[in-house]
Amino acid sequence: MIGEYVGSQTNRQLFRDAQSLIPGGVNSPVRAFQAVGGDPYFVVRGEGAHVYDAEGRKYIDLVQSYGAVIAGHAHPQVTEAIQKAAALGTSFGAPTPGEIFLAEEIVNRVPGIEQLRLVNSGTEATMSAIRLARGHTGRNRVIKFSGCYHGHADTLLAAGGSGVATLGLSGSAGVPPSAVADTIVVPYNAVPEITQDDACVIVEPVAANMGLIAPLEGFLPQLRSACDAAGTLLIFDEVITGFRLARGGASEWFGVTPDIACFGKVIGGGLPIGAFGGSEEIMSTLAPVGPVYQAGTLSGNPLATAAGCAALQLLDSAAYQKLYAMTERLSTGIEKVLNSAGLPAIAPRVGSLLGLFLGDNAPTQYDEARTTDEKAYARFFHEMLDRGVAMAPGAYEALFVGLAHTEDVVDTVIGAAAESAASL
Repeated sequence: MIGEYVGSQTNRQLFRDAQSLIPGGVNSPVRAFQAVGGDPYFVVRGEGAHVYDAEGRKYIDLVQSYGAVIAGHAHPQVTEAIQKAAALGTSFGAPTPGEIFLAEEIVNRVPGIEQLRLVNSGTEATMSAIRLARGHTGRNRVIKFSGCYHGHADTLLAAGGSGVATLGLSGSAGVPPSAVADTIVVPYNAVPEITQDDACVIVEPVAANMGLIAPLEGFLPQLRSACDAAGTLLIFDEVITGFRLARGGASEWFGVTPDIACFGKVIGGGLPIGAFGGSEEIMSTLAPVGPVYQAGTLSGNPLATAAGCAALQLLDSAAYQKLYAMTERLSTGIEKVLNSAGLPAIAPRVGSLLGLFLGDNAPTQYDEARTTDEKAYARFFHEMLDRGVAMAPGAYEALFVGLAHTEDVVDTVIGAAAESAASL
């Protein structure tokens, strides 16, 4: 059915059709292009580092499903795993061996994870981790950092990044004051006062939803120590950093082990999934063993676990070295050509995570990140799109390089960036 759209309707026509059936025409707000203007392109297929829209245009994809498709679109190993799983059945509402296989992969890779629970999204993972932390400690208060986005659960929407930042929202309508009454928002990269009233501190170990902001030296270790002193649980939201920064995620990269870690994206090979895990002691607070209830009919879906296992098996030492090299090549190149064209830009990099800040000084927290030139980004975005390079349609999202991005592909992006910057 998808094939019938190729060449038969324009992106604009499809967007109008979508708007009549779907609020705003999209199922996630940033996709509507409100931050950059114009109509979104409708993807009909992907292959490796590229996606193709309904009009037949080919783009180098730096979105990569916001980092989930780390192996590249339609990777043969991943698609084969999905096909084999689908042939056996798509959902059972009963335990499957694939859940064990994926859990074992994650437990073996990530320091501090002894047990984990599979869910259906990053939002479910963080939401459930918060409930677990409250149930385990008997405390209610949650500390989060301004500009860090942890999904769209009510408790965590206060001062969020990602689409919330893109749309200029401080939170969301429909979230009553009571839902965030026990949520304390503090500046990123500054260790807050943590007391015995606090159930947990949740943080993106690398902030990737307000552009890309690395933790300052000492921030995460000091945060770990402060939590320990107060008996407060430290939660790493590794939905983006997990298995992208390193084989063991941010815990391995920074040498700091949280009490609970949340995952998504990469662990599903491009299919919807999430997970949260920690020590056996903490995870035993979950039902059916303990009193904290959490459930999901589709949790541990066999297609998602098969795709996730296949994707993780591709991420060996050589794969990470390639990811780091290509990300560094793109970061250095795009920063050089933009500045040479008179467009002040910084392309911060942490491992295979890449950001783009249009300004003179790299930000260290949300208020500084908000000084990026959003109008210049919108113009640059469309110039790049016209030259066949698709970036996130918002100035506060990261750029993602995958295993399918070769030197030639990266150099093509840099060349397009040079031409785009010269046209502004």
